[in-house]
Amino acid sequence: MISRDVLYTQANQVWKAASGLVTLLLIPVFLTQEEQGYWFTMMSLAALAMFADLGFFTITLQFSAHEFAYLKFEKSTVAGDEEHRRRLASLFVFCLKWALMVVSVAFPVILVVGFIFISRKPTGIQWAVPWTVYLVGSALIFLSSSILYFIEGCNSVGVIQKMRLAIAVVAAVLLWGALAFRWGLYALSISVLGSALFATYVIIRNYGRLFLNLFSVSRAFTYAWKEQFFGLLWKYALSWSAGYFIFQVYTPLMFQFHGPVEAGKVGLSITLWIGVFSVANSWLYAVTPRLNMYVSQKEWKSLDAVFAKNLTLAAVSFLVGSVTVLMSMYLLRGRLALVDRLVEPTSMLFLAAAWFLQVIVNGLAVYLRAHKQEPLVIPSVATALYTVVTTLLCAKYLDTRYFFLGYLSSYIWGVPWILYIFSTKKRAWQVA
Repeated sequence: MISRDVLYTQANQVWKAASGLVTLLLIPVFLTQEEQGYWFTMMSLAALAMFADLGFFTITLQFSAHEFAYLKFEKSTVAGDEEHRRRLASLFVFCLKWALMVVSVAFPVILVVGFIFISRKPTGIQWAVPWTVYLVGSALIFLSSSILYFIEGCNSVGVIQKMRLAIAVVAAVLLWGALAFRWGLYALSISVLGSALFATYVIIRNYGRLFLNLFSVSRAFTYAWKEQFFGLLWKYALSWSAGYFIFQVYTPLMFQFHGPVEAGKVGLSITLWIGVFSVANSWLYAVTPRLNMYVSQKEWKSLDAVFAKNLTLAAVSFLVGSVTVLMSMYLLRGRLALVDRLVEPTSMLFLAAAWFLQVIVNGLAVYLRAHKQEPLVIPSVATALYTVVTTLLCAKYLDTRYFFLGYLSSYIWGVPWILYIFSTKKRAWQVA
């Protein structure tokens, strides 16, 4: 029987995939090819927020799950072991303060970087105001996400995924309406800002009293979260920084070397595969807090059983999704505007293979990080450097159909390395 956590997580991801497909169908209808290029370039530049995150959301979820393993919710309060209750409250305050500090520093920098990069290409398209509004909305989303990850770690995946689903519906409706009115790039910024405001309202309405309770408990207790947090955060920071170059560098590079039209094709294609990956990965995401709780309680058999089952389901789901995408592309090429706005079939095959291997890598990373450790720093940095260099060479010297060759080849040597780390660490932890 599918648990509530998995059910709502999959419902959220299926909605995102379905609504994302609708959006991908609408973009060729309501945006020119040049506007499409700016659309996805803005999204890739906004993904620089990964440097603001630097693993902060994941650590928040992990730490709250480890503390909540000994607690439970009772109405608008937390009940259970008093020591863990106080530590959870102080963790919430610490995470909120950190999120506010990061937003005040990182997002103004991202805004300026975007202005410098996009303005290098002369165009008649009005992008400056949409870019600014988009970043304001992204900053609000960052703050709300920090809170949602905290609550999700408190064994509340199903509840939060249901909330995320409502937020995603609002975002999609705003986006489609703005596109239908032909508001161009403003559709993207209105969608992000509107959904961010809605998320803020929903969080306060549902958890405002709980937050007041946590603030009250934390006043009489202090805990040195900084030492634990930063002892792990610098490792996550390297991995997450590398993640930008592994997953988000392609659209800006294509924009730079081949212009906005080709960049738009790359952005559209990557968005499509991210959607397939997200649906498949929902099997693992839904049990992430539970995996952390099993580690805290040293229930190794339960940990391994749940992990193996959900990783298998994720891999199978991605294979089914990728076959569906590739067959649809083959049958509808020349008949559907969306398909003609995607990259060439060779590039799509490269992306399918790479993202399937990413399902495996992500699953192994989730398992390893459930132990409050980050042993994948060196592989992540090495992969990022390799991917950037090879993608630059592909963009400059090869036909565009081979643009993702560097990305795919990084998994050929990266996956065996990560599997070795996984097996070594797993034996060491469970024997100790």
